[in-house]
Amino acid sequence: MDILFTIFYFSVFMLILFLVIEVRKGINRSNLGRYLEEKHGIKEEEESFLNRDLDDEERK
Repeated sequence: MDILFTIFYFSVFMLILFLVIEVRKGINRSNLGRYLEEKHGIKEEEESFLNRDLDDEERK
């Protein structure tokens, strides 16, 4: 029975994480997001270690 609760909580956590990421992307693509980017110069183009692919040889 404990494994069912673990799977359930993990699924709920992943759903919440997905919703947060998609809402953030939606705000950045909206008119308000574009306005704030133009006014304050906030850029989304910063590369993080999560964007790198292990098989990508060009970045080495």
